[in-house]
Amino acid sequence: MALPPPDSELGKLMATLPQTGRVEWIGLRPRREAAMRMVDSVQATAGRGLAGDRYTGGSGKRGVTLIQAEHLPVIAALSGHAAVEPALLRRNLVVSGLPLVALKGRRFRIGDVVLEGTDSCDPCSRMEAALGPGGYNAMRGHGGLCARILEGGCLRVGDPVLALA
Repeated sequence: MALPPPDSELGKLMATLPQTGRVEWIGLRPRREAAMRMVDSVQATAGRGLAGDRYTGGSGKRGVTLIQAEHLPVIAALSGHAAVEPALLRRNLVVSGLPLVALKGRRFRIGDVVLEGTDSCDPCSRMEAALGPGGYNAMRGHGGLCARILEGGCLRVGDPVLALA
């Protein structure tokens, strides 16, 4: 997605993210179909991914997957659950405090790591099994963001999430 010119009215609106987010949860998928493993920190490698995650070494466009913490109660409600555990949704990071959709096509920093939002992280058919009938549709529009790692480092629960200029 191409961003509008930064000096356009829409470009100025899209660049306005005065708040800082926060990493609430980190999970790794060691291999396809395996249960997520929750961790407090993980090493991120530029162009590759997260250590111990099945997508490490892939194209890099999906080096990290993120989901909005504020969307978890919405997904739960839309799928008929009182609450949804992040591991069920198979995203690497749960982030609160800023709209992830605003980071699509932009660079952002989490702790010492610099990332670039590459695309929406649309749900897969596994959400039907994880959340029950209608789970796939409950996730549509709430699946989060895929990002590539531009500068590696360690990601930690509690790290700030900040949009870069």
